[in-house]
Amino acid sequence: MRTTSRFKMLPALIGAGVFALMTAAQADEPIKIGHVAALSGASAQSGEAITRGLQVAIDEINAAGGLLGGRTIELIQRDDESKPPRGLIAARELIFNEKVAAFFGGIDSPVGLAIVPLANQNETPFIAVWAAATGITRNGADPNFVFRVSAIDALVDVKLLGYANTKFGATKVGLMLINNPWGESNEKGLAAADETNDAVEIVGVETFENGDVDMTPQLTRLKDAGAEAIILVTNTPPGAQMMKSRERMGWTVPVVSHWGIAGGRFPELAGPTAPDAHFVQTYSFFGEQGPVGEKLIAALAAKYDDVDGPGDIMAPVGTANAYDAMHLLALAIEQAGSTDGDAIRQALEDLATPYEGLIKTYDKPFSAENHDALGPEDYIMVHYEGDEVVPTE
Repeated sequence: MRTTSRFKMLPALIGAGVFALMTAAQADEPIKIGHVAALSGASAQSGEAITRGLQVAIDEINAAGGLLGGRTIELIQRDDESKPPRGLIAARELIFNEKVAAFFGGIDSPVGLAIVPLANQNETPFIAVWAAATGITRNGADPNFVFRVSAIDALVDVKLLGYANTKFGATKVGLMLINNPWGESNEKGLAAADETNDAVEIVGVETFENGDVDMTPQLTRLKDAGAEAIILVTNTPPGAQMMKSRERMGWTVPVVSHWGIAGGRFPELAGPTAPDAHFVQTYSFFGEQGPVGEKLIAALAAKYDDVDGPGDIMAPVGTANAYDAMHLLALAIEQAGSTDGDAIRQALEDLATPYEGLIKTYDKPFSAENHDALGPEDYIMVHYEGDEVVPTE
């Protein structure tokens, strides 16, 4: 009888042992976090900046013991080539093949907007750390799995119009917008901002394509309309071409830009008038730094041979946003006690622990109604001095 009982117990003991081994193996598996961004082409510098911000934060988290009882974080990247179809393929690979717990999105708003439905349909948290199109986070989904630690067009546009007036005394502005969903987002946002700002009037709206090399006709129309400042919304290559067209015209009108021109080799491509373009950022590594800023600059210098100080930190907004966003995601995973997408979403919407970040101290930065962690009070204006991004206010 005892022998029979022992044989009857054997399957249960084997099953318990297998379960324990599986649980232990799972506990040793890294937590996969994805990143989709332009890692090649004209915006590759921005993609690298985001990569560096994420990786330094991951190094810190892993060095402190990882998450969920000792699991390390592994960053898995895919190149979207600044193309929405490629970005969608990359996001699918991360979700379905790599089984990432969450993923970050990079630079281009059209790419981000293309990925949003996929993230929501598959309940995988998607955190934007550069792209600013309003519809990325305000996408109508319920529940919404898309978050952002970056600027949002609806609020940046208020900043740009106000800055044109207070910094340059402009009462009439012309808009130069890239002809894509990001440009459309900002046209709506700037029109809304204009309605609430009695000091500034939009006197013309012009658009251009990504490959345009001569924007003299558009600028001439804005000049004839009486524009006293240009509001520019585009990325680096066409932004540089606009500056060259302005220079050829001999028109010294101030340029107030969204931050897309910080995403590549703008000083080199635009030439001597590059400093004339003032643009928005969420952080500057110049000036007095807090403890987190000092720590991050030192970590970047130790990890990357091409960084000796603040002036060497490429596309700083990408580094700063990504660094803070990774730490916020880590807090959410720990609070959720799980890598389940919906559990992480709920934790992000109600983070219990404040995070003393690089850009600011985040105290419940998200809610069910608001998935944008940064607001106008977190924006600053900068311009290039040589290759360095320096505050102007």
